[in-house]
Amino acid sequence: MRIHTIGGYNEVGKNMTAVEIDNEAVILDMGIHLESYIRYTEDEDIENLSAEELMKVGAIPDDSVIESIRNKVKAIIPTHAHLDHVGAIIYLSNKYSAPIFCTPFTAEVINAIIKDEKIRLKNPIKILNINSKYVLSKDITIEFVNMTHSTPQVVMVALHTKDGTLVYANDFKFDNNPIIGKKPDYDRIRELGRKGVKCLIVDSTRADQPVKTPSEKVAREMLRDVLLGVDSKGKAVIVTTFSSHLARLKSIIEFGQKMNRKVVLLGRSLAKYVEAGENINLIKFSDQVEIVKYGKQIKNRLKRIEKEGPEKYLLVVTGHQGEPKSTLSKMVRRDIKFHFKPEDHVIFSCTIIPSEVNITNRKNLEEELNHLGVRVFRDIHVSGHAAKEDLRDLINMLKPQHIIPAHGNIDMEMSLANLAIEKGYKMDKNIHIMKDGSNLVIK
Repeated sequence: MRIHTIGGYNEVGKNMTAVEIDNEAVILDMGIHLESYIRYTEDEDIENLSAEELMKVGAIPDDSVIESIRNKVKAIIPTHAHLDHVGAIIYLSNKYSAPIFCTPFTAEVINAIIKDEKIRLKNPIKILNINSKYVLSKDITIEFVNMTHSTPQVVMVALHTKDGTLVYANDFKFDNNPIIGKKPDYDRIRELGRKGVKCLIVDSTRADQPVKTPSEKVAREMLRDVLLGVDSKGKAVIVTTFSSHLARLKSIIEFGQKMNRKVVLLGRSLAKYVEAGENINLIKFSDQVEIVKYGKQIKNRLKRIEKEGPEKYLLVVTGHQGEPKSTLSKMVRRDIKFHFKPEDHVIFSCTIIPSEVNITNRKNLEEELNHLGVRVFRDIHVSGHAAKEDLRDLINMLKPQHIIPAHGNIDMEMSLANLAIEKGYKMDKNIHIMKDGSNLVIK
């Protein structure tokens, strides 16, 4: 078993790993690096751009490191629909004569991107439901294990190979009270552990935080407090969050209705993820809310909202990281005409993804809002990533022979390594700190 760590091992995002078994290989995730992508495009929406240019600015993985095994690749497996896991598919997958295996929601998001950008993929997209297996060849079977995160239908991938089982756990949290979907399949995880796991590749983003990541129900109560517990009579109320976070959107919509406000979603990425969820009957938001997708339509709708009275509406907009081309940023800059008044409410149901470009963009956006006298509510959010105590539980259940920290910088990966050392693992013997572009043989 040779593991190629292509992207996501120097940084958070740009996730891509290849697992090679003799004359076959499987690619796990194919994502963008959001910070570099937003710096280059000023938006998080995927566009039909040059793969060479995006690779040059570090926005997509440099897959030249697996050029020698390109013809061995038999499957591309994105674990979920976040762009740092699927966003590079449209730029890279056509190099490989391999189908894409993913859950129905992830497939819908990929198809929406393809449709929006008029891109043709030669890779067939094959649906594999949660808690299902697919025999890829006599030596490799793919298994999807149900998991929770901050978007629907997330899986841990168990690759059963003739050289042993590899579990790929990017990204996840252990949420026992999810708003959408079922709680993690702990029974199957323990069963995998009993049968034996050769290697665990695992999310290290929050490994330095000695807590258990709270349930999405906690974020729902935080939203309830701000939306229903703070007087907003006569004020505009605007919420921004991750477009892919359908569970969060569900809570926002329900509370907007309790406020007796009409809920309007404004922005391309919001429309894309909601449509994906509705296409597989996971949600039915369009019966309850108005969805406005494109720039000109957004301008016209906001003009009418101002005329009718913003206090009658709850506006859900793109722009949670302050992206310059997002709806919220354009509203604040007056590229889209909207008159913010003192004491209007802007709620960031998210945290700042800690990168230089996001920190700067959000700082500039919040300063403008403060200048306008707007009330800003920050960090109405819980993370979708496992913290130290969740990671400890996963290691206890799987008991892997080897651990490779992923989805993080060196500090995050070392935090996970230190946890593994507490559990009796040893650096360079069965804890492996990897870099982008490296590979490792596990015997």
